[in-house]
Amino acid sequence: MPQATWIPHEKHGQLTTQSDLPDSVFAFPNQRKEPLTDAQHVRNAVARFDQVIDVSDSDRALAFANIEKAADYYGVNLRETSWHDLGVHPRRNRKEAAAKGVATREREREMKELPEEAD
Repeated sequence: MPQATWIPHEKHGQLTTQSDLPDSVFAFPNQRKEPLTDAQHVRNAVARFDQVIDVSDSDRALAFANIEKAADYYGVNLRETSWHDLGVHPRRNRKEAAAKGVATREREREMKELPEEAD
């Protein structure tokens, strides 16, 4: 298992943007995805783990190590023991599925805009 890179973020106050956070607070530090700044964010990272796209298995292994370290720090109990336990069926074609959904909604909108024929 890779060495966790997560470090607790000590800056207090309201952050203005995601860019205010250092890479070390993200589950996926190279992609800057899933910040682990408190217990709720750790739980969100676990819930959304399989939604992160364009990452390798080694990125996922590092992210899980970071999630474990942050969960321990914030007192979040994890039932999962491996990143393979997070998301039974990760969606590898999310971009294509999203594009298909957009096309479907556009077709439906166009159909609603067509005048109905009189009987």
